[in-house]
This record gives sequence, structure tokens and C-alpha cells, in this order.
Amino acid sequence: MFLNYNFRNYNYRLFLYVLLLNILGVLLIRSATNQDMAVVGKQIMGIAVGLVLVIGLSLLDYHKVLSLAPFIYGICIAGLIAVLVAGVSRGGATRWLVLPGIGQIQPSEFAKIGLIVFFSWFFSKNQEKINRPTVLALGAALYLMVFLLIYEQPDMKNTLMLLAVFCILIYIAGLSYKIIGGMFLIIIPLAIIFVSIVVQPDQKLIKDYQRKRIMAFLYPENEEYSDDIEQQNNSKTAIASGELIGKKLSGDKEVASVNDGNFVSENQTDFIFAVAGEEYGFMGCCSIVILLLAISVECIRMSLRAKDLSGKIICCGMASIISLQSFLNICVATGIAPNTGTPLPFVSYGLTSLISLYIGMGMVLNVGLQSSAYNKEIRRKAIDQKEDYL
Repeated sequence: MFLNYNFRNYNYRLFLYVLLLNILGVLLIRSATNQDMAVVGKQIMGIAVGLVLVIGLSLLDYHKVLSLAPFIYGICIAGLIAVLVAGVSRGGATRWLVLPGIGQIQPSEFAKIGLIVFFSWFFSKNQEKINRPTVLALGAALYLMVFLLIYEQPDMKNTLMLLAVFCILIYIAGLSYKIIGGMFLIIIPLAIIFVSIVVQPDQKLIKDYQRKRIMAFLYPENEEYSDDIEQQNNSKTAIASGELIGKKLSGDKEVASVNDGNFVSENQTDFIFAVAGEEYGFMGCCSIVILLLAISVECIRMSLRAKDLSGKIICCGMASIISLQSFLNICVATGIAPNTGTPLPFVSYGLTSLISLYIGMGMVLNVGLQSSAYNKEIRRKAIDQKEDYL
């Protein structure tokens, strides 16, 4: 099948951007872990597995994957239920499963990609009926099952991110602007009510540690929440200390390193951007932001060339995950959003997040290979063959 592709349509730029981010990520993880080669080796292994997956999936017709969409949705639900039943707890949350021979995985990361695949199939199948109440209600119910399972872990950041991604997907699918306007009239008051409730000390909607993080963001001067804001303050100090080109390139060792001093926990995952700021300065941070932006733009460009709605939704879904997750991670590291454990795509340590993103990128690359121009070329060849036969 892949021999029919015109590889001039293959998006080598996207592949290169992802690879460059991975290289930067390995360098930053090496610094963040004080050259712990066991951790660095795992990340390199994850990149190797991801490259195999992205190349394989980029040559596999994405419609074959979409044909398995209901099964993929069922696997996502089963994985999230398994987390609640037999998951590993850490830091007050139960988000991980330990699988024999594989190790620890986070099913919610795979669920993000699974939902994009499923709703690409679902919205494409109901393209002409997308604004009917029955279709909208069924789509919302299917999404709500995943939403509630992730919310119960609890995993607030992935819950809100999936809500944003779902809204983007249904908009791309052709939701009426009248319905969108009505949704905003409902969502905005609900969001205000939600925030007004969670700031109360006796509220039951979110965990106590989540409330403290929100309160620390809203009232950073309050000493009661000083421990909850300390990591972000240290992160900002680390970024600022790197100045233009960072300590790694300038050789500046006179100022105490926030990174080396372990004043920022999870610096190889959630606060990897702080390591980038300290080690490579403003130039290093800009390089990461530009590469992440370039990946999102390339995904959107390929969505505009997609030959059908399902391909467009896959590309826009991956663009939304990359951009939203990057934005949230950088906002947390720079102190302009409450502290949440969000990895930086293709940069942070974490095999589950890395491999799930590679799976999504593989499908995006295949959508690019099967652009509308490719579809016209296939039809032209079929007509030519028919004429030759006659």
C-alpha cells in the first residue's frame, strides 16, 4: 500500500522538528538528573521505540486505524478503570499502572490520543447530523465517561485539557455557531460557580492539595500557602539566572544553581522548562517554544490539506494537544498558572507521554501523505488505467 504514496508529500519538516526537540530533551534530562544515565537511557529507548512507531504509522493508512476506533475507545475505558481498581498511588493521586515486562504506564496519556482517534471516526461518521441533539448527546456521553474516570484519579489538568480538546474537535467537525454561543452562555457561569466553590475550605469538588495550589496562585503573598508556591518561585529564579545564553554555554558557576541544588522537584518532567532556562537561557527557551509552535503549525497546515474530515480532526486534535500542553507547562514554570503536573511535549522525561505523542504524530504524517492532491492523483491514475484498458 505504501508504495503508492508520493513521498514528496511526506512532511519531513515535522519529523525533523520532533527529533530536534527530543535531542534537546535528552540534554536537559541529563542535566536535570545530574547525569543519571539510567534515566537518560530510558528516554533514549523511548525515543527509539517512538521513531519506529511514527515511521510505521506514517506509512499505514489512517483509515485502517479509524476502523478500530470503537475497540480503541473500549481499551481506553478499560485502562482507566484498571487504574482506579489496581493503580499505583503517588503524591495523593492514582494515575499509573504497573504492567509485567513493561513497567509503569499512565493510561490517561494514551486516552488523549485514543479520544482523538475515536471522535475523528465518530464525527466523520455523523458529519451530516453533527448538529442533531441525539448525536451531540451521544458524543457528550461518550466523552463524559472518559472525563469522569480521569477526574476520579484525580487528574485535573488532563481533565480540563481533554475538555478543551473535545470542544476543538467538535468545532472542527462543523458544530453550529448558534450551539457554540449557547454553550458559552452555559459554560462561563458554571466556571465562575466552580471557582467560587473550590476556593472554600470545606468544599468537596477537588482534593485539598489541588485547592491549595489554586489558592497559592491566587494569593501568593499568603504565608499559609508559601510551601505550595515555593517550587514555582524557584523555577522562575532558575529561568532568570540563565539570562541570555544560560550557564551551560557561558560557563557561569559563581551563582548557585537552583537546578543542581534540587530546589525544584520533578525538574526532569514538570519543570523541565526551568532547566532549559537555567542551562541555555533565553535563547534555549525560545528555541523550545519555536519548535513546539512549528509542530503545531505543521499539524494545522496538514489539516487544511486533508482529504476528509477525519484526517482534518486528527491533525487539529494533535495540534491542540501539543499547543495546550506546552502552553500549560510553560505557564506553570513561569508562575502565570497554578502548579499542575504537565509534561512538556517531546522534552520532558516520561515514556508514556512520549510514545503516545509519537503515535499521534505518525497518524498526522499519514494524513499529510494522503492529502487532497494525493487523492486527485490516485483518481487520475485510475482513469488513465481504465482508458488504457478500453
